[in-house]
Amino acid sequence: MKKRTRNIILILSAALVICCGIAGLLYHMAFGPSVNHFSKEDLDIYIYPEDSYEDVLSQIDSSIRYKTVFDLLAKYKKYNESVKPGHYKIPGETNNNELINRLISGNQQPVTVNFNSLRTLEYLSVVLSIQLEPDSAEFDHFFHDTVALLDMGIHPDSIFFFLLPDTYEFYWTATPEDFMKRMKSEAAKYWESRTSLAEKKGLSPWEVITLAAIVEKETLKDDEKATIAGVYLNRLNKRMRLQADPTVVYATGDFSLRRVLKKHTQMDHPYNTYRNHGLPPGPICVPSKASIEAVLNAEDHKYLYFCAKEDMSGYHSFAKTYTQHLINARRFQRELNKRGIK
Repeated sequence: MKKRTRNIILILSAALVICCGIAGLLYHMAFGPSVNHFSKEDLDIYIYPEDSYEDVLSQIDSSIRYKTVFDLLAKYKKYNESVKPGHYKIPGETNNNELINRLISGNQQPVTVNFNSLRTLEYLSVVLSIQLEPDSAEFDHFFHDTVALLDMGIHPDSIFFFLLPDTYEFYWTATPEDFMKRMKSEAAKYWESRTSLAEKKGLSPWEVITLAAIVEKETLKDDEKATIAGVYLNRLNKRMRLQADPTVVYATGDFSLRRVLKKHTQMDHPYNTYRNHGLPPGPICVPSKASIEAVLNAEDHKYLYFCAKEDMSGYHSFAKTYTQHLINARRFQRELNKRGIK
């Protein structure tokens, strides 16, 4: 009898040890390091609106340990029934329980969105679609949706006015509407302290952006933008045509054009500042903040003309008289001919 009792105790003890071992193992599988356990690198998960639970499993399959336990725990918490789209940045070695809780919460990690000088809304749509979840067609459709834009207080022709090149943080699932609301808000903050500067130059904020876009395409050199802006303001004040080559390039629609010729300057187009007085109807691109600031803080000088330097450095030669300008221009044209640029 004693021997039988002793055997039962041994069996129960062994069973208890086994159960404790299994429980410990399951606990480790659920609460021990899982995500990129060996590399310890963060895991970026991108879940699209149409993705299913199985799609999520497939995406993280090679990055987590104990997939069966993850699956059981996820279904126990009903995550498989409520997958939330978004970008989730999961620290390396996060355990399966924490990973599931993070995905259930929908607590996204913002992504950085940036754009520089852009010529068209179509290109902007492509740039944004690379960085955010909506595709380029969604962005492009919104940028041409007159009703939606007017509902936001944005005229369809004024989108470029609200776009200030910079680096911003958005949730990856941000919609085109979310993007434009943010841009409108950023523009309002930007102009709070600058409208008075524009008025001192005799310009509205819209006109500043329009002129800044020309300056943007005239030079890549930030340190001479204020000088170029001063030239254009002098010409505007004297009621001279701007005769800005970038506006002609915009009018042709051929952005690969390297040399503006007489046939181009004679085009009948509202953006051709060789034929039309004053500023063009709107900006020819999204200007950088450096170009905007150059207009707001344009140099006060007597220059009325400028052309690219013949050393092809990207800088310009400035002139107060047309005679001097012709001398500068001929030097540059000779260099173009020498290089076979037509």
